[in-house]
Amino acid sequence: MKRREFIKYTAGLAASGSVYADPGKERKVHLVTLSFDDGFRKSATRTAEIYERFGLSACLNVVATGHYPDFQWPTVHTAGIPNGDFVLWNELKARGHEIMPHGYKHANKQKMPASEAKDLILKCLDIFQKELKGFDPRRAVFNFPYNASTPELEVWLPSVVMAYRTGYEGLNPLPHAGMARLTCTFFGPENCEKHLDSQIEILLSRPSGWLIYNTHGLDGEGWGPIRSVYLEKLLERLLAIKTVRVVPAASALLEAGCGGPVKEV
Repeated sequence: MKRREFIKYTAGLAASGSVYADPGKERKVHLVTLSFDDGFRKSATRTAEIYERFGLSACLNVVATGHYPDFQWPTVHTAGIPNGDFVLWNELKARGHEIMPHGYKHANKQKMPASEAKDLILKCLDIFQKELKGFDPRRAVFNFPYNASTPELEVWLPSVVMAYRTGYEGLNPLPHAGMARLTCTFFGPENCEKHLDSQIEILLSRPSGWLIYNTHGLDGEGWGPIRSVYLEKLLERLLAIKTVRVVPAASALLEAGCGGPVKEV
């Protein structure tokens, strides 16, 4: 499917409110979202290229200040990996990919006062509104660094964004209006392919559901990486299953009736 045809097709699905069904095909009752975190330049670029090969939109979650000269990753698994900037994020968004916030500086919100955590989230969203064309927090998913949320932040966030992603259960109900809390599962710091395969098997063993799996870099980059060749084969395998749809998180929610109206830009 060509990119223009893909964008037209997904827009039609959004207008009809049908996140589950492709015209003329079986109902899509098993949704899979690979939620790629951190925003490594090389991995994000490669991930987008692989998704485009299958006519899909990647789900990329990036740190707002990851491209700043003084930015430092907090763990040894990410130290020294070059990050993308908003020139790249705007390019990938224009190509049909989903670019969502993953924090101001990749801080663990469970290890600070709620007031500080809220301030960091708002600073993150402010940068996204200034730097990412067409970004509207009312139609966005905030992806917690470390998948570490708190009850207070979970109560507050739906007043700021459409939804948020936290840990630690990968299987969610199918998207529906009013859905704001998304949970994901993950595995690391070593390669997570075997664990991801097991979670997909669990999803497919159930009548329906939405698996959100927190992936990171490709080919050895970052915490819990997967290989490019594995991602290619996985997408090919998933697309061959009639009940499965591979979809970014925010797009799935928007098609189900979540989020506010499109912001004028």
